[in-house]
Formats: sequence, C-alpha cells, structure tokens
Amino acid sequence: MPQKKDTDAEIDLTRARIALAEDPRMVKFLSYLRNERQHAENTLKNYFQDAAHFIELNPELASDSQSGGFLWEQVDEHMARKFAIQLSGTGLQRSSVNRKLCSLRAFFRFLMREQLLQSNPFHLVRSLKTGRKLPMVLSVDQVGILLDMPKKYWDRQTENSNSAEATANAVFASTRDAAILEVIYSGGLRISEATNLNFEDLDFLSGIFKVRGKGNRERLCMLGKPALAALKKYLEEREKLGLGTRREKGALFRNQSGGRLTPRSVERAFKNYVLEAGLSADCTPHKLRHSFATHLLAAGADLRSVQEMLGHASLSTTQIYTHVDIGRLIEVYSKAHPKA
Repeated sequence: MPQKKDTDAEIDLTRARIALAEDPRMVKFLSYLRNERQHAENTLKNYFQDAAHFIELNPELASDSQSGGFLWEQVDEHMARKFAIQLSGTGLQRSSVNRKLCSLRAFFRFLMREQLLQSNPFHLVRSLKTGRKLPMVLSVDQVGILLDMPKKYWDRQTENSNSAEATANAVFASTRDAAILEVIYSGGLRISEATNLNFEDLDFLSGIFKVRGKGNRERLCMLGKPALAALKKYLEEREKLGLGTRREKGALFRNQSGGRLTPRSVERAFKNYVLEAGLSADCTPHKLRHSFATHLLAAGADLRSVQEMLGHASLSTTQIYTHVDIGRLIEVYSKAHPKA
C-alpha cells in the first residue's frame, strides 16, 4: 500500500508564498495570530503554508492592480469545497487535509471579524472523519530505564578517555539530560516547555514550577523527588563549569556554551538514550508526556486534574489517555484470561 503524504514537499509553493507575503490581509492576519493570539512561529508558518497551497490551486485570485494582494472576496463555497476535494485526491493524510481547511476557515473568519468580508466560504465545508490514533506510551519500568540512560551513555563514551575536560563535559551533559528528562516526565511537559524554563520559574521548597504552554497560557506543575534531586545535581555541575551559579536567573537548561538548550538538541540526545535503553526507535521525548498522563490515570487521578497538569484547553483532548489505559487492560485480559 503506498505511503500517504503528509507534507507539501512535492508541491512547489515558492511563487505562491512570495506573492502571499505581500498580501496586506494575510500580513494583518499573521500579525493578529502572533500578537493577539500569541501563537508559536511554527503555527504561523502552517497557516501561511496552507493559504499558499490554496493560492497555488487558484491562481485566478491574483489581483492585477498595483496595490497587490489577492481577490479574497471572490472565494465562494464552491471553491472551498473544490479545494477540499483536490486535497483529498493528492494522497494527503486526512488530518493534514483537515488542518488546511481549518487554516483557511480561520483566515476567512478573521477577515469577517475585521469587516473585510461578509461571509466565510469555508464555514460549511466539513472536516474529514479521522480515526484517532492512540499515543505510544512507555511502561513505568521502561520510563525508569530510560531516565537512567544519560549517565550510562556518557560513562560509556568516556570510559577510555584520559581527558579531564572531556570527562567534566560528559558529567555535565549526563546530569543536565537526566534532569530535563525527569522534569518532562514529572510535569508532563512538551519538550519546548522544558527548554523554555527559567530558574525563577521553579520553587524548590514547594516542588512546584510555572510552565508557559501553547498560546502562552501558564499552568503550575509538580516536581517529584527524583526530578528535584536531578535538578540540584545538574545545577552543581553547571556551576562547576562556570555556566551559571546554582541560583542564577535565566535559562534553566543550558548548552556547554552557556546558551539556552534547544528542543532539537534534546531530541538528538534522546535518540542516543533510546538506543542505549533498547527501546523502539520511534520513541520521542513527547512519549514521556503521554506516559505521564497514562500513568497518572492508571494510578487513580481524575481526568480534570490531568487536563490541568497537561495544559489541555479541552477535556476531550485528555480523554484519549483513558482509551490508552483501557486498551492495555484489554490486551492483558486477552493474554491472561483462559477463555479470552
């Protein structure tokens, strides 16, 4: 069966993007998303890319006036439905088609809000039905093994080294990575939320820390004892290398140059630890967040509390983790019950 495409990689949108970047209404929309809705730059990029895809398939919308811009008022429901059909025929995953429809729906809703248009042609275009995938989760034992991997990995990397500097750098990397993995699992964080943490966001006495999530929404998360211990050890090593005092404000997790650690750096290191632990190669740091939620619910936490800790705007988003737990229960039943 051919693999469904999930990107615009095979479509050249260069010309459409260049033209769209000069469209005054698109510029205003992106400014609204950035400044008022406080969306992340990646989200803005997706909105822009999706609108460019629409323009590429509807070149007749280009204006012939000197003012530039596109003839958005000429877009009708027929064009909107045609766009949905065209996307479905390209082999894109249904979730990707729905994202593009959602982007255009939001853009035209904004134009109505600004009284630049009187109707939203995408309003009645329904999203495609999608089967909801259950997120991959690790067992409690697997999480424990993974959290021990930074030290084992870096010990192995330097076991034949006679360089004091290399050993010190390895100790720093192992304690830092152990700490960030503990914090991600302890608080159920997204990787970007963890790398954006500042020292002043943490209260070591109460074991509570402040997280800025999607839409710049703030929430409070908990630091378990293992996470607190790992953080204290990391801060000691950071101070030894002169990358900041133990109580210095600013970026909590830093690279060996003293700058803020990036999500990409965490992902690269995480792959090494996954291989070291013998876990599935498609395991990502986000799986720790999934595992955090599943383990809490399995231990008896109520759904609303887990929603708050994860920073989900909708309870329905959190409910998927109840299905994960039920799925595991069915799997165990099928294997163990004599008449299953």
